[in-house]
Amino acid sequence: MSPIEALQSALGYRFKDKSLLEAALRHRSLGARHNERLEFLGDSVIGLIVSDALFKADPDASEGRLTRLRARLVRKTTLADVAREIRLGDALVLGPSAGRSGGSDRDSILADGLEAVIAAVYLDADLVTTEPVVRRLLNARMKDALDEGISKDPKTTLQEQLQSGGYALPTYAVTDVHGEPHDRTFSVACVLSELGITGKGAGSSRKTAEQVAAQDALDQWVS
Repeated sequence: MSPIEALQSALGYRFKDKSLLEAALRHRSLGARHNERLEFLGDSVIGLIVSDALFKADPDASEGRLTRLRARLVRKTTLADVAREIRLGDALVLGPSAGRSGGSDRDSILADGLEAVIAAVYLDADLVTTEPVVRRLLNARMKDALDEGISKDPKTTLQEQLQSGGYALPTYAVTDVHGEPHDRTFSVACVLSELGITGKGAGSSRKTAEQVAAQDALDQWVS
């Protein structure tokens, strides 16, 4: 089976217009006629389908929680992992420079290629047809994200997302303490130095204030 045939089988979708799929698999290192325009469209198509799925799966979730879950599911590392599972790299067409540098297994190239392929499905068919393709690729990760999001606190979630993106861990500092000894309020700053973000939080204990500050930092990061 050819790489393109294997890819269509993994997607669960067979193209009517094979030229769309071929265009989606052409990396920009080839020069003209590359897949960047399709990548642009696919990013939005995946984002819409994931947003709709999360909105329906968790009716009580806040906007902030839905935004964080979507960011986790559509980030480059997640899409690259999905692309590896369906062996998208085998079907990509790269220029000599990208091919020599191991481009067919680089996160950015794989993620961009997957976005382009989803755009090609959308253009070859429609959104209704594309939705189950995206859902099938991301459903297991979506379920994990929804389940983990219930049990994990903001500090843990923030730390894991920073680590997955290769960023430095946050630092926490008490910026103010006021009130009587039996009724104090702690103010804390959560600093994400590499991202230029400072989350702020207050609570009846330092621990509580740190959780609020971490949540604020998360909300700023994905907004």
